[in-house]
Order: sequence, then structure tokens, then C-alpha cells
Amino acid sequence: MKLNQNHPKTLIIAEAGVNHNGDLKIAKELIRQAAKAGADIVKFQTFTAAKLATPEAPKADYQIDKDEPMASSYQMLENLELSNDDYLELVKECQNHNIEFFSTAFDEESLSFLLDLGMSKIKIPSGEITNKPLLEFISQFDMPVIMSTGMADLSDIESAIDALSHNRLTRENISILHCTSQYPADMKDINLLAIPSMRKKFDLDIGYSDHTIGSEAAIAAVSLGATIIEKHITLDCSMTGPDHKASMEPNDFQAMISAIRNIEAGLGDGVKAPTKKELEMRIVARKSLVASKNIEIGELFTLENLTVKRPGNGISPMRIKEVLGTQAAFAFEMNDLIKV
Repeated sequence: MKLNQNHPKTLIIAEAGVNHNGDLKIAKELIRQAAKAGADIVKFQTFTAAKLATPEAPKADYQIDKDEPMASSYQMLENLELSNDDYLELVKECQNHNIEFFSTAFDEESLSFLLDLGMSKIKIPSGEITNKPLLEFISQFDMPVIMSTGMADLSDIESAIDALSHNRLTRENISILHCTSQYPADMKDINLLAIPSMRKKFDLDIGYSDHTIGSEAAIAAVSLGATIIEKHITLDCSMTGPDHKASMEPNDFQAMISAIRNIEAGLGDGVKAPTKKELEMRIVARKSLVASKNIEIGELFTLENLTVKRPGNGISPMRIKEVLGTQAAFAFEMNDLIKV
């Protein structure tokens, strides 16, 4: 059972992540804004610094805060933690606003806690795609799994899928998100054509986790077959914190969703055929065989007495060779539609 088999639209995940800055009030507001924008899911990140990193773990360049340049990665993570009670509040807030609660777990204990909260699917972040103990722990659950693939090549992805699908979790329950782990990501680095390539390679639902500035990449990903879009949301891109600059503010997020829904409507079923309106337009825009001069009964049709003009509800010019050389069964005046 694939994740989107009962979801006719692109599944849109508003990645609140750690853009709450450790503040429950901001986290709740992110839920409200994600729901207002029309997202299907709002997703957080559940971890404890002590389980996620060593005190000596380095920061990525984009995580270095100009206001606290000496703060370690460990300190940053501690400041971004939410408590278990906070998550209970967030689940309630999601229920109040009719949006699905979701969160990425970075360790087994955090995942067990989230599943106890009633989370209906599991998210694997790009950084955990080589965490085989966690992948094998996840494999015991028969539920949809969404796995981001930033920093990975095809062999990394295949190895992760193998680790996930050797227990109760079936391969068909896994969805993969193409991703470029840069914050923000440059357009020249995002390689959106990997989406159809990965779908062909793995025969699974493929989505896109977007870290670019703006909405163009996410919209283009849908046109390339992405069934899931994940995009960071923030209340203000200028806020202090590691992910705000690569995030989208609520009004822009709403505009992105509207554009995606329009693209979905435009994709159609892939069968090239005229629409009902186009069938009507054929009469107006196509042409028919008409008399270029008066034609008497019994006169032969020739290139000299036939021409091609609108409207298109007569004999198609594609049949002109069938008509040439035959006798007129009727008299025609100039510009009359030819009948045989």
C-alpha cells in the first residue's frame, strides 16, 4: 500500500522543524499558519541533544548564528528541544485546526514516543539514511514511511530500503523524497530530473523536500511527478535560528500551495485527446472543402473549383484526394460547403 493511493492530490508537508526556536507559542502559531495556508501536514523534529550529537559535533556553515557564533552544535540543539508535554499540546493544536501532526524522530526512544501519540506515518531525515539500527527498528512497523535522501546516491537509498523492508514494513509502504541538503539550496544544485529517474529506478512514490528560496522548484517537482512536497515554513525568515533563511513565510507558503493545486489540475491523465470545448472549437478553427466558384451538377471536382476555408463542419481537407475527379451530386455556389 503506497502512501498516496487514497490521496488524489500532492501531499503537502509544512516543515515547521525547529523554526519554533524552542518556544511552544511559536510552534502553535506555526501549526495555525500551516493549516491556514492549506497544508495537509505540519511536521516538527523530535530529539534530545544528548542522543543526537556529541558535545564536539560541528555545526554546518548555515547553522552558525551571527548573534551567537561561538555556540556549539550541541548547545544549539539543546535550545531547540521541545518537551514531551509540549508535543501533547502540539497534537491538540493540530486537532483543533484540522491538520495532521507529524514529526521526525532521530532515535528509537523519540520515535516510540511519537507513535504513542498516534502518529500515523514515520519520517526518516536525510541524516539518518545510514543509521542502520534506527532503520531496522523502523522496519518492525507496518505503516507508511517517508525517507528523505539528501546527500545520498542510489546505492545509499537502495541499502536503506533493504534495511527497512526486511521485517514487517513492506517496500511498497516506503516513499522517497528527493532532496538537496543545502540550506538554502542553489537552483543549479537541485537536479529535479532525479525525481523521474528515482521513480523509474525504485518504482515507489517519489516526492521532493525543497530547500530552495521561493516556490519554483516545488511547483516544477509536481510537474515531474512528485507526489509529496515538503517545504520549511517560518513565521519570519529573518528570525534567529538555523533554518529560517531556507524557509517560506505563511503568505508565500499559501501561494505555493495554490500554484501546486493549479498544476495538479493541469496535469490531466496523460492521454492526448481533444476536450469537449476543443471539439466545439474544431468547427470554428478547422477548415472544410468549399466551392471556389459555382459548380454545376455532374461537374467534376478539381483543384480549380475547390478550396479550403472555415468553418470545419464540412468535409475535411485531409480527404481532398477522395473528392477530386468525382462528379458533383449537387449544384454549389461559391463558398458553399462541399457535400458528396
